[in-house]
Amino acid sequence: MILLQSHSRFLIETLSNRVQNLDKAVELDYNWVEFGDIRYHVQVTTKHPNVLLLSVSLPIPPPETVFVGGLPFGAIEAIKSAYGSVVQILDPPKDGFNLTLKINLAKLQRKQALLMKIASVREVVLGAPLSVVLKHLSSRTVAPGVDGLLALVHRPNESFFLFPQAERVTVVYPMRFSDSVDTTYAASFLQEFVETRRTAGLTSAPVCSWSPDPPPELKEASAEPLSANAGFVSFVIYPRHVEGRKLDKTVWNLSTFHAYVSYHVKCTEAFMHTRMRRRVEGMIQALDQAKPESEEKTKSPNNRSFKRLSIKEGRTNSKS
Repeated sequence: MILLQSHSRFLIETLSNRVQNLDKAVELDYNWVEFGDIRYHVQVTTKHPNVLLLSVSLPIPPPETVFVGGLPFGAIEAIKSAYGSVVQILDPPKDGFNLTLKINLAKLQRKQALLMKIASVREVVLGAPLSVVLKHLSSRTVAPGVDGLLALVHRPNESFFLFPQAERVTVVYPMRFSDSVDTTYAASFLQEFVETRRTAGLTSAPVCSWSPDPPPELKEASAEPLSANAGFVSFVIYPRHVEGRKLDKTVWNLSTFHAYVSYHVKCTEAFMHTRMRRRVEGMIQALDQAKPESEEKTKSPNNRSFKRLSIKEGRTNSKS
């Protein structure tokens, strides 16, 4: 299976190109969307060629999530910790965006790791609450102010849930798909996902379970977030899963799990369509080969062919 990359490929290409060509004053104005829910805007002016403005629009949060100043809780601290003095947070952000960063490109020369981190702004911002909870899990404590069920946004008007405890954190995803075919593929894929976890080589991976009904951890959740047509997936995260460098990878994989499933559902659908087209093409080819050729000869009852002669032709042949 393919794991999604945490950085935006277009953003890292844009940043790298500008850092390598600071002596060339160019004007940039790019807009694009990734994952179907994160909108980016990059702007560079010829007046300030060393300054790049990066604006990010996040998914619309559902009512049960906690946003502070238009951002998930802990996002401001995460941005400052990740980027330091290279990035300045503009307040207020540009119209239509949740966050606008002013980036000093001159400080990014020969700093590829920092460029990659800036290109991973989605992970830094949306993964901030999850990172806070999992950091406390590594020390076997519960984050202050986090009591009971915690809802985090991951898609427009949709959330997933954390149930933090000192020894483990349970992550629950209500899986929703608008297309009935995608729903069927997703349910099958998720059940196979659970079965694969039980193999001998994956015993150290987080415990995974799937159910068509809400798990006990969601008993405090309201009814609307629990309307999931593809069931509920749960992962149990232990301290060993967030030790050291594992933390960032775990945060990214959990915060993009729905996108990961959607990607493989679409790949499965495309694969099925390809196989169906090939099979239909093979059947058409077989039918074309089975068509009888237009025969110019008439068959006799004993299956011997003969040529019908005219009376004139018959007399000529008898004289010869």
